[in-house]
Amino acid sequence: MRVAVAGCCHGELDKIYETLALAERRGSGPVDLLLCCGDFQAVRNEADLRCMAVPPKYRHMQTFYRYYSGEKKAPVLTIFIGGNHEASNHLQELPYGGWVAPNIYYLGLAGVVKYRGVRIGGISGIFKSHDYRKGHFECPPYNSSTIRSIYHVRNIEVYKLKQLKQPVHIFLSHDWPRNIYHYGNKKQLLKTKSFFRQEVENSTLGSPAASELLEHLQPAYWFSAHLHVKFAALMQHQATDKDQAGKETKFLALDKCLPHRDFLQVLEIEHDPSAPEYLEYDVEWLTVLRATDDLINVTGGLWNMPEDNGLHTRWDYSATEETMKEVMEKLKHDPKVPCNFSMTAACYDPSKPQTQVKLVHRINPQTTEFCAQLGITDINVMIQKAREEEHHQCGEYEQQGDPGSEESEEDRSEYNTDTSALSSINPDEILLDEEEEQEEEEEAVSAHSDMNTPSVEPSSDLSTSFSDVRNLPSSMFVSSDDASRSPASGEGKSGETVGSGDEQDLAKFPLKRLSDEHEPEQRKKIKRRNQAIYAAADDEDANAE
Repeated sequence: MRVAVAGCCHGELDKIYETLALAERRGSGPVDLLLCCGDFQAVRNEADLRCMAVPPKYRHMQTFYRYYSGEKKAPVLTIFIGGNHEASNHLQELPYGGWVAPNIYYLGLAGVVKYRGVRIGGISGIFKSHDYRKGHFECPPYNSSTIRSIYHVRNIEVYKLKQLKQPVHIFLSHDWPRNIYHYGNKKQLLKTKSFFRQEVENSTLGSPAASELLEHLQPAYWFSAHLHVKFAALMQHQATDKDQAGKETKFLALDKCLPHRDFLQVLEIEHDPSAPEYLEYDVEWLTVLRATDDLINVTGGLWNMPEDNGLHTRWDYSATEETMKEVMEKLKHDPKVPCNFSMTAACYDPSKPQTQVKLVHRINPQTTEFCAQLGITDINVMIQKAREEEHHQCGEYEQQGDPGSEESEEDRSEYNTDTSALSSINPDEILLDEEEEQEEEEEAVSAHSDMNTPSVEPSSDLSTSFSDVRNLPSSMFVSSDDASRSPASGEGKSGETVGSGDEQDLAKFPLKRLSDEHEPEQRKKIKRRNQAIYAAADDEDANAE
């Protein structure tokens, strides 16, 4: 089947579907599935905008609300994960996944589903070491701390995914697995994004949690976004059985949705022709959710997952044939994901803007139905009960603080390097205000590199530039000039394909940028507080394109 993959969406649904239609006209047929790798921005109304961790100037309504209201319908089944710029209050309603609009499905904090026999897994958010071992304690209204911590990956989600034993075909993460850049054209990556050099050379760029999942799951394909650059890699895993060759993972990261950017790729993925053409629950994943239900934590305190160290009575929560049969019985032997989308918040009305919409912590009926059928706990119900108890004990309701924020160095995550916001600034990334980031350090950044706004207001000439400039490659291609330094022997050689396509196409479509961006030769150090000056000037240049 034909699967399209998109990088950071930033609310540009109309533009993504327009580009997809163009790819279908140029390709060999219609696309069956669209996968989006985060920063989706499912914004329904003005209140949702206030729950997005971006400076006010980036809070644009964009076009998702039209799909939410039913004015438009996604032309292809769309599955997405969350990133670090989301309407967090909306996605929080669906911790186990669900429909955010007809034909648009969110995978949840972590999740696995099936489509036409292909297992698709994913994990939402980005890695942040000091929040990794906390529970899911945040709820609206968020404060300056929780509006960011809400999208930080937690150890329990990684732990659940590591209980999976059956093969996963496709996996999605927003940030890259750490060290994946050593398995592709690293020289080209650093030529395109030279400000990544220090992290790449120190092997600290990316998420160690995602790297742990990559090593465990070893999916056939892994797709990411976040760093706003296209990058392909081929990772050869070590064989666990001497009689069998190790598995391969074809990795592809994509750019953000803007003109002249490589944000969309169409691939041919093998599927089961006899499998149904609708979205299905993954029984093994649901079995793991049931088994780990007692591990749910809604406090901001730090905690560790059970392991075989003599301190826990149980540490293996993987599925068995018997427990999976129990889940199938609960599903009445029908794993089809019900089309039970329902609106839970008022939709944006351009003629009647509501700037003072109250933020409410909602319970979504999809989650209620899912939890009741499976016999598990709705995380949001637990959070509300915890808040009620806190209110009762304190005698008055107070806005949530940031519990657990004063942890000692000894209590920090086992991953001691925090790269959720790169220590070398990516000029393409949206930066939060300095007082919110609480970072004063000087960092190397180009004074003249592209700081295009990842969330662009629709304009009359934008669709023209999309349709005119896109040249979608027919294959993912790795041509590494530094293959000799690759950890996996023989990887990254010229001519290796990381995807489908005609062999004759390889010479025509090497891994290259389609953008007219160029990295400046001169670089200088500036403080983060001064970046807005340069961003403002570059925004004007971007709008003039």
